[in-house]
Amino acid sequence: MRQDEAKHFDERTAAGDTAAEPGGAADPEARYRRSSAFLIDEALGFLFPAALRAAADVGVADHLADGPRTPAELATTTGLDARSLHRVLRLLATRGVVAEDDAGRFTLTDAGQALRSDVPCSARTAVQMLTDRTMWQPAGELTSCLTEGTASFEAIFGMPFFDWFAQDARTAAVFHGGMAAMSDAENAVIAAAYDFPETGTVVDVGGGHGGLLLEVLRRNPGVAGVLYDRAHVLAGHRLDTDKEIAGRWTLAEGDFFVSAPPGDIHLLKRITHDWDDETCVTLLTSCRRSLHPGGRVLVLDAVVPRGNAPHQSKTLDLMMMASLTGRERTEADFAALFDRAGLRLSRVLPTPTVLSVVEAVPA
Repeated sequence: MRQDEAKHFDERTAAGDTAAEPGGAADPEARYRRSSAFLIDEALGFLFPAALRAAADVGVADHLADGPRTPAELATTTGLDARSLHRVLRLLATRGVVAEDDAGRFTLTDAGQALRSDVPCSARTAVQMLTDRTMWQPAGELTSCLTEGTASFEAIFGMPFFDWFAQDARTAAVFHGGMAAMSDAENAVIAAAYDFPETGTVVDVGGGHGGLLLEVLRRNPGVAGVLYDRAHVLAGHRLDTDKEIAGRWTLAEGDFFVSAPPGDIHLLKRITHDWDDETCVTLLTSCRRSLHPGGRVLVLDAVVPRGNAPHQSKTLDLMMMASLTGRERTEADFAALFDRAGLRLSRVLPTPTVLSVVEAVPA
């Protein structure tokens, strides 16, 4: 049951709409039966991302690119089990990722196109990252977060999240590949949402493979860029894929908690939400010290809105709670962080994505 259905449920309950229930409007148990049905349906919801991951792992969307096919036809091509494949596709069809016709053939819908690996902004590796066991297993142990007040990741894997990365190449590859895939659909519109200066240096702090910096440089021909990250991350950078920005970027290796390259703008995209407040203050202080006069720090993260409406930040916040030490933050939270780091929140600019541009200047 989705958010709009939950609202409908609440309205019916408030109105006492129990005429169809045993015992009619006077039945005192009717509202609890509906609540029970709703909660059980919600508890089963974890099986949809499980099905989505399975489809991503076996690349079934690529085999639907040329048109409708039955599970038996897909099984012949892929070597998968036809009956199991049908059951996975049938569940994905309930959310509009695929659609089944009267002949039992499945079609990839518009909503499901990015599950393919051969399209721009493919989400396949992002799905695999978000449902990887390093995210999935800690989420199943959220109770320990409530009782212990710490992430459940370390109890499961024996060390903190990023320490696990340092010794597990598979997880590191999944994470960085998945983050790059998530960013591919965001970077162009985020770069276009902010009025960068005509000249100067933009430093992408913890910028991964450089997708955001690439878009910033494409749109701002007078700007130079620095991609700053760990050496093993920089090895996968993509800045050399566009000849138009040649000669305008450099790579810098280092630890952003210790220092950052000097620049006019420091970008922090999906970085601060990984870390607790104390660590973020250290990071932001490092950036502030490296700013040129008149410089700015741009935190590109989700900003948790007020109210009860769904927002991806509220979902991601529990992932941060389970696997990392960070959290998604409100505008007031960011203002407090900046103040402790010698910065001042100047404005929050929404973008067409779930992320906002949270701009800070030296206090």
